[in-house]
Amino acid sequence: MVPTRAWRAAAAAPWWNGPMPDTTEFQIPVIGRRQLALATWGLFVGLTLILLSGGIFSTLLGVRAELQGVPTLLTGGITAAYYAGFLVGSRYGLAALRQVGHIRAYAALGALLAAAVTLLGITSSPVAWLLLRAVTGVSFAGLYVVAESWLNGLAANSFRGRLLALYAALVVGAYGVGEILVFNFDPRAATGFSIAAVIAALAVLPVAVSVEATAPPVERDEHIAMREVARRVPTGAVGSILVGLSHGAMLGLTAVWATRGGLSVGRTGVMLAAIGFGGMALTWPISAASDDIDRRAIGVVTSLGAAGAAFLMLSLDVRSWWMVLAIAVVGGFNYPLYSIVGAYTNDWVDAEHLGAAASMLVTLYGIGAMVGPLVAAGFMEVIGDDGYPWAIVVLNVVIAIFFAYRIRAWHAPLMTRPLAEAGVPARAFFVPATIVTMGARRRRATPPAA
Repeated sequence: MVPTRAWRAAAAAPWWNGPMPDTTEFQIPVIGRRQLALATWGLFVGLTLILLSGGIFSTLLGVRAELQGVPTLLTGGITAAYYAGFLVGSRYGLAALRQVGHIRAYAALGALLAAAVTLLGITSSPVAWLLLRAVTGVSFAGLYVVAESWLNGLAANSFRGRLLALYAALVVGAYGVGEILVFNFDPRAATGFSIAAVIAALAVLPVAVSVEATAPPVERDEHIAMREVARRVPTGAVGSILVGLSHGAMLGLTAVWATRGGLSVGRTGVMLAAIGFGGMALTWPISAASDDIDRRAIGVVTSLGAAGAAFLMLSLDVRSWWMVLAIAVVGGFNYPLYSIVGAYTNDWVDAEHLGAAASMLVTLYGIGAMVGPLVAAGFMEVIGDDGYPWAIVVLNVVIAIFFAYRIRAWHAPLMTRPLAEAGVPARAFFVPATIVTMGARRRRATPPAA
């Protein structure tokens, strides 16, 4: 099978690419962009409020756990519980969507999230936090499934990628703003959690009361087994797990690491937001470059870039603004890795299996992300505070080695089009991509899989 580049890399990212109905089996009404804006404005406003709430309560909980003296491994377990809930929500969110429709499923999940956040604020038990964090994971995964299905079902192919890129920017941006707003709250009090719960509850209103809100019909995917996805595209299957490990480690212990370094709640929020804003800044150019250059080569470059920035963090003072810049670079190079893995998988999967394959990748990513915080916690237990950047270094180097191995195992041209016809991002990445893959490429008479 010859891979296509129909799906741009920016359209595939871990938190918004949940299991979604396949829209290739029925005719999607072609609506104009004005009609699309009217049909989705309530969803976008609601999601903005949901992610704003998420940025607030997740940051407050991480700082509160450290101030309360919760063991590092247990704190990592609380974050891992979120990803465990995310796995459950990504699996059963689609079932709820099929039974009650987009709007009612969205409203139910938003109400569940608001209740869980309220309870997070009024209890001080780490065990209760672990269980409630899993509930928030179920809620967020289900909400992403609803949003992804809604947008894919209404957008025409000609601008679906750009619509999902806008969606991605909104998710990261709103979450980052929420992380910055935590400086207004005492993490040991219930006030910040209560405000986050109110914001989550208000997020239901734009979707529920919008007259123009139009959800698409819901259809079923054609099933594909996880074993079949792994057989066809081992780069995508294994890469999803490794990227999940890296993301879970990077995001799961940031608040603990920053608080131990003496940062205030506000500065901790800035540190967390820097990761997301770095991802916003670099996701589009990295994704665009991977459309013109072998995505695995771009994966090697970006994972080494994240490892290098994390290694630099070891020599910086956690209180300096240079550290904020360094961790932003880590996020900028690390966040797009799942986009690359997802897009590479889509290149090799039949159109009727795209939705099911995306569901498989989310599951594999969630497994890795669930273990990632525990890995970072283990590094911090053994090495100390420097264990956090060391975990990022090691995991990203492993990703780079895996991509290099896959380049050697399955040969493909470095460029998918002549360099003169490639975009500016591809030209910028051409030299480093060529350098990191030198010696890794060799032809195979019958390559077994991509």
